[in-house]
Amino acid sequence: MALRGERVTMAHGGGGQAMRDLIAEVFTGVFQPPGNEDQARLMVDALQEPGARLAFTTDSFVVSPLEFPGGDIGKLAVCGTVNDLAVGGARPLWLSASFIIEEGCEIALLRRIVATMAAEAEAAGVRIVTGDTKVVERGKGDGVFITTSGIGVIPPGCDLAATRIAPGDAVIVNGVLGDHGAAILAARGDLALSTDLQSDCAGLGHLMQAALAAAPGIHAARDCTRGGLASALNEMAAEAGLAVEVQEDALPLRPEVVGMCEILGLDPLYLANEGRLVLFCPADQAEAVVAAMRARPEGAGACIIGRAHAGQPGRVTLRTAFGGARIVDMLVGEQLPRIC
Repeated sequence: MALRGERVTMAHGGGGQAMRDLIAEVFTGVFQPPGNEDQARLMVDALQEPGARLAFTTDSFVVSPLEFPGGDIGKLAVCGTVNDLAVGGARPLWLSASFIIEEGCEIALLRRIVATMAAEAEAAGVRIVTGDTKVVERGKGDGVFITTSGIGVIPPGCDLAATRIAPGDAVIVNGVLGDHGAAILAARGDLALSTDLQSDCAGLGHLMQAALAAAPGIHAARDCTRGGLASALNEMAAEAGLAVEVQEDALPLRPEVVGMCEILGLDPLYLANEGRLVLFCPADQAEAVVAAMRARPEGAGACIIGRAHAGQPGRVTLRTAFGGARIVDMLVGEQLPRIC
């Protein structure tokens, strides 16, 4: 092994042998992209099918701590990009990964992050085929930042968009909400909270394909990341020009998450998720979607939580257990420190 030392230095970003050693031993030796060029060369056989389209997305990931119960920043990067493709109906195929590393970062930590990324990519059925590495001076980063881009293929006839949501559509989520945000908050140790919560971080590509196979009439889907379920529903309701009503007693929330939110004065509907999606489908296909999701581990807690209707466009309301209703607005400002 040519790599020396236990921490990243500025030399590892200088373009010379130290940088080549870091890239070869920490990144390309694990991801195994084809060749040593500055681009990946991809065969898109799927596009030979008339009507197939490419989907492309990009995202950046920051989190503190870099490792947390249930995952790390590498898992976030792969799952987050896979999920952005999946909720648009695409089958994720290829990813790029760019790393901004702070001087002094432990190389052992980098190795763990990269190993997690490789494992998640394999589980999702995608390949990390190209990337980049930069090193910044100590104090000018936050350990590691990762930017990923992804390409997938949308099959013919699949057209998911919030504008297709119709009155009467069922609203479905694939499991308990808010675990990621609560787990990260507890892992920081700032609030002396003790919990066994794990992040919900998971790739949802296979789950989404199973749902589409069971119910081709799905109208739209979105992953509930920053801003949580509430923000996702508000965005989709506004784009659809419809209202959405959610039943409070149907929301899948762990007592630990609810209790933490009560202590801190937070609303669990705004907590971030990294392995949860919300989708809209015709009511007569809702049970098929739930059954297909529950057949997979990442959808074991799938359930119907509400419906779309022809009310005030863009309004999301929560029907409480007491029969009243309250407006669930778009998140204003920042509820928590950044967590994804």
